[in-house]
Amino acid sequence: MHFPELLTGAALVTLGASVGTPARFFVSGFVARRIGETFPWNTLVINVSGCLLMGIGAAYARVHGLSGNSHFWLLFATGFLGSYTTVSSFALQALALARDGESRLALGYIALSVVLCLGAVFAGSATAAIILAAAGS
Repeated sequence: MHFPELLTGAALVTLGASVGTPARFFVSGFVARRIGETFPWNTLVINVSGCLLMGIGAAYARVHGLSGNSHFWLLFATGFLGSYTTVSSFALQALALARDGESRLALGYIALSVVLCLGAVFAGSATAAIILAAAGS
C-alpha cells in the first residue's frame, strides 16, 4: 500500500470513528436513562446493534465484492463500528469460521475470547488495584 492510500485509509477510519464514538455515547446514555443501570443494558444494546450493523455491512460488502481495504469497509466497519463497538468484529469473525465449516474452531474462538477477555479484565483490575494500593492512591 502506498503512502497516499494509507493517508486516505487513515482519514476514512478517523471519520468513521468520529461518528461512531459519539453514537456510542448517546445511545448508551439514552438506554441507561430509559432502562437503568442495574444490568448493563446499554452495553448490550450497543453490542447487539453493532453486530446487526456489522452483518448488514458485511452482506453489502460481499454483494458488491468489496474487500477489507475498500473505502466503504474502512469508513463503516473499521472506523464507525470499530469505535461504536468491537464485539461486532468478534461476532463477524466467529460467524465466518462457522460458515467456513469450522464449527468447532468457531466455538473454541468464542469460548477463548470470553474466558480470556474476562480473565484479562480481572488481571488488569487486580494489577491496577495492587499498584494503586502500593502508591497510596
